[in-house]
Amino acid sequence: MAEASGRILIVDDEPPLLKMMQVYLKRLGFDVSVAGGTAQAWLEFQTAPASFAGVVLDATMPGLSLEELALRMLNANPELFVIAASGYPVDMSALESASPGRTIFLHKPFAPEMLASAIRRMLAPQEEGL
Repeated sequence: MAEASGRILIVDDEPPLLKMMQVYLKRLGFDVSVAGGTAQAWLEFQTAPASFAGVVLDATMPGLSLEELALRMLNANPELFVIAASGYPVDMSALESASPGRTIFLHKPFAPEMLASAIRRMLAPQEEGL
């Protein structure tokens, strides 16, 4: 199965979950970068915003809010997709308004296959335009 070009940035403050997602997505052929916090994620993203196809954000981390970090990233790269993940309900309305069709919510806990499926769904519109 061919994977899309571009990197996926995974941001989560739970090291075992972060590692599991990284290993699984790399095994599927994705180019994966990781960050254990919002400040680290923003620094990593700023190095080359256009190189990222998408970001998977833990929605309930200390530091920048989901909305603030995601909007910064979307402003820097309007083609980016954002998957917000949390075990709690999350209001996605501001992100959906700012970037229609580029954001989705994934409820934790999720199986690795669910994450890969969500990423492929978000990448599909980009690949169709190639």
